[in-house]
Amino acid sequence: MTIQHAIVLRQVNELSIALIQMAVTASKEANLEKASELIAKAAGEGAKLVCLPEFFNSPYDLRHLDVYAEKIPGQTSTVLSNAAKNNNIYLIGGTYPEVDDDKFYNTCLAFGPNGETLAKFRKIHLFDIDVPGKITFKESNSISPGNSLVTFDAAFVKVGLGICYDVRFPHLASLYADKGCHLLVYPAAFNMTTGPAHWEILHKGRALDNQVYVAMISPARDENAPYVAWGHSSFTDPWGRVITKAEEKETILKAEIDLDLLEEVRQQIPLRKQQRKDLYQLSDKK
Repeated sequence: MTIQHAIVLRQVNELSIALIQMAVTASKEANLEKASELIAKAAGEGAKLVCLPEFFNSPYDLRHLDVYAEKIPGQTSTVLSNAAKNNNIYLIGGTYPEVDDDKFYNTCLAFGPNGETLAKFRKIHLFDIDVPGKITFKESNSISPGNSLVTFDAAFVKVGLGICYDVRFPHLASLYADKGCHLLVYPAAFNMTTGPAHWEILHKGRALDNQVYVAMISPARDENAPYVAWGHSSFTDPWGRVITKAEEKETILKAEIDLDLLEEVRQQIPLRKQQRKDLYQLSDKK
């Protein structure tokens, strides 16, 4: 009787997740159709939480935001809502360009099994960098920043959202951990300079710092795209172990979120209880 009860509790504390590293083309319609097919495939294989990559419905080309950007609700949000409802899953719809009040945003939507919108997150930190001889990029020339942290519940798992460059800011992840998040999800398209240098270090670091699961979901690599993504979508556990990771091609990664493991890690190394809040403290100004 006791053993059976323990098994039931463990099953209740696990949630299957799928990360979709999809190939993105210049056709929004083709991308939306492909995303719907891959979401259905992941759900058919048992995933209850499915995640898409950054800029999944269009190329990451800021010169053409006016062509691809949409208001919300709109075509893409409707497709995502229907995909969540038709497959009875929680869905994190990667990101796509949003237009609102003549401003562009890099926006992530999350949906519940009934197709309802659970969360809307706009990328907070904009990718303005200059690595001499390798890459210069100024996202703020085209995109406006979001100003809010966003969490939602996927069944019993509390999720905090970030987008790509947001993963480099540990205060954001720490605030999400303070809010009780078990999982941080970053749709992300690192490039061929920053990807091999920092991708794995960053998702391991955020997982270890905060004793949470971390998912980073990239588009598949296209060498002919205006912006070449690193790929290597990854899922890391609260102990800092990379549970599964992709290479550069289109693929679906599958894993389990195990809250029993998360609690074991937090009990073994009780970081949050040992914080010296008499000396330092982080607060969310919103």
